[in-house]
Amino acid sequence: MSIKKRLILSNIAMIIVPGALLLVTEIVLGYFLFVVFNGNPEGEDLKVFVQFRFIAITLILILTNGLLTYFMSRSIIKPISKLSTAAKKISEGDLEYSVQSDKKDELGDLANTFEQMRLKLREADREQKQYEQNRQELIASISHDLKTPLTSIKGYVKGIQDGVANTPEKLDRYMDTIYRTANDMDGLIDELFLYSKLDLKRETFQFEQVDLYAFFADFIDELAFNLEKEQGTAALSANKENSYVVEADREKLRRVVMNIIQNSLKYMNQEQKEIQVNLTSESDRIVVEMKDNGNGIREEDIPYIFQSFYRTDTSRNSATGGSGLGLSIVKKIIQEHGGMVWAESEPGKGTSIYFTLKKVM
Repeated sequence: MSIKKRLILSNIAMIIVPGALLLVTEIVLGYFLFVVFNGNPEGEDLKVFVQFRFIAITLILILTNGLLTYFMSRSIIKPISKLSTAAKKISEGDLEYSVQSDKKDELGDLANTFEQMRLKLREADREQKQYEQNRQELIASISHDLKTPLTSIKGYVKGIQDGVANTPEKLDRYMDTIYRTANDMDGLIDELFLYSKLDLKRETFQFEQVDLYAFFADFIDELAFNLEKEQGTAALSANKENSYVVEADREKLRRVVMNIIQNSLKYMNQEQKEIQVNLTSESDRIVVEMKDNGNGIREEDIPYIFQSFYRTDTSRNSATGGSGLGLSIVKKIIQEHGGMVWAESEPGKGTSIYFTLKKVM
């Protein structure tokens, strides 16, 4: 019941209840005074009756109004006091004090709104703590991934300075290694820069209509040519009668596909490497499946592979581990397209990376 209705009923009760009690009191007093004790309705007995009635009226008014006021104010002050306590605790950083209410009035609505705010603040606090932890891990990972190649470069430069590379062939090998390592660092820095811009939502997107079938047909032809050197294959599967036109940033989409392919090839130890791309046209979206026949991913690792710097290879070997940003960049780009990305895998049988894009109707 709303507070307004309770106040109206309380005011009505302050009139009806004392009146009813006064009527009952007069009947009882009159019965005892004039019937039981045979009092005289006129004279001194009537004066006594009037005095008792006055006292009864006073007591009834004090009692009924006091009780009604107490219970009415209690129904308002108690939830307000609880809200005040919750606000104080929240201001002190305690976000676990619940004020959820089952009352169907304005204060109940206020308490439940306050509870929703508390839950959102608690979730925001948890996200902030998780973000801070991720930031610290990110700094640690960047430091590690940049220090390793820098140490390698310093070692080879020192070798050249000390005359260890004492033949032209050895010098060329040292210089090639330095260049390759510096190039890897440059790639890592580029990925870090792109990841940071995506994370801060400062990367611009140039959306246009892209025919995914034509896009992947060209990409698969190029990939198949490169895989032929390693006796690998790449294939595209799609129903040509369906439309596969989406709104996408072509260059960002190519980055997504390249990152997924590089990730697949990185962990593939089969002699016959296979990449399969399947396009599925649904009512309002296109589902892209990029499947490989690699080592697969353990079930417990699948929920984390799209996190920044997460590697299923705990050794952090740069030959297989990469920057650890590839799939997290994929996720951020697809999310900016309004799509979703997920993975399905079975150890020893390969991995499928799925992502969706909005279909042009």
